[in-house]
Amino acid sequence: MESASETIRRIFGDSSSSLGAEIIDETTRYHALQNQEFPRPSRTRLIAVANQKGGVGKTTTTVNVASALAAHGARVLVIDMDPQGNASTALGVSHGTKDPSVYDVLEGRLTIAQAKVQCPQFETLDVVPASIDLSGAELEVADLANRNDLLNEALSAFLNESEEHYDYVFIDCPPSLGLLVINSMCAVTEMLIPIQAEYYALEGLGQLINTIGLVQEHFNPNLTVSTMLVTMFDKRTLLSREVYNEVKSHYPSIVLNTTIPRTVKISEAPSFGESVISYDPRGMGAIAYGEAALEIARRSPSVIAAIDAKRGEH
Repeated sequence: MESASETIRRIFGDSSSSLGAEIIDETTRYHALQNQEFPRPSRTRLIAVANQKGGVGKTTTTVNVASALAAHGARVLVIDMDPQGNASTALGVSHGTKDPSVYDVLEGRLTIAQAKVQCPQFETLDVVPASIDLSGAELEVADLANRNDLLNEALSAFLNESEEHYDYVFIDCPPSLGLLVINSMCAVTEMLIPIQAEYYALEGLGQLINTIGLVQEHFNPNLTVSTMLVTMFDKRTLLSREVYNEVKSHYPSIVLNTTIPRTVKISEAPSFGESVISYDPRGMGAIAYGEAALEIARRSPSVIAAIDAKRGEH
C-alpha cells in the first residue's frame, strides 16, 4: 500500500505544482515529527517569553510551544502574566474577574496550587490564568519591599511543595517593560524571545536585550537568553530571509533553526479556545511549533549547563 506522500506525488508529480510540493512537505514533516522522541530535561526549565514590541507572536509562541511539549509527554505549567489574558483564552481556561488568577497569587490571597487549572486539551498542561484585574497590580504592589520577587517566591514555593514534577514552566509576559515583566524575569532562569520577521523587530530587540542586561545586573544574575524564535516568517520574501539571517548571525547559538510561518489556522485557533496544536494538528502552523518545541527539548542539556556555569560565576 502506498503512503500518503507517495499518493500526493503520484497526483501532483514531483515538482510541477507548488501546492503539491507544499502538501508533500507538510505530510512528510508531520509524520517525521510524530516519530520523534522529545527528551525530558534533567530538571525544571523556567522560561519567560517576552518582547516589549506587541504583535510578534509572543503569546502564540507561549501557548503553542507549551502545548506541543505537553502533547509529547512533558508536564508543563503556563503562567499568564499579561492582563489581556490571551494565553488563558487560547488554552481554553476561564479568566473572568471572579476566577482565581495570578493576580490573587501576586497579592498573596492564593497559592499557585490553588489558582492553577488544567488545560482542557492536554492533561499534562496546567495554567495559572490572568484577568484584567492584573493591570492594577503594578500600582498596588509598587511600595512593597519585595515587589520584584512576588512571582519568584510564589513559584519557588509551589515547585518545592508540588507532588507533580514539572518539566517546563512558561511565563507569558505583557508587551511592556514594567513591574509584571520584571517579576517574570526574576522568577525564571531563561528568556525565550519571539522575533517577527520584519525590519522593525530588529530595532526593538536591542532595547529588550538592554533591559534583560539590567535585570541580570540588579535582580537576577542567573538569567540567560536561551532561545530566539523567528515568527511570521514568509519563505517567499527576501525580507523574511534577511531578518532571519541577521538575527542568526548575531545570536548563532540561540536562534532556533525552525521558523514559524504566517498561517490562518494559528490566528484562528484562539477564537475556539485552543492552541493550533490541538485545533489543526496536521497543519503547517502546528508542525512548525512542534519542530520548535523539539529543538527546545533537545537543547535542554546545553542550556542547563550554561545556566549552571553562570551560577558558578556568581
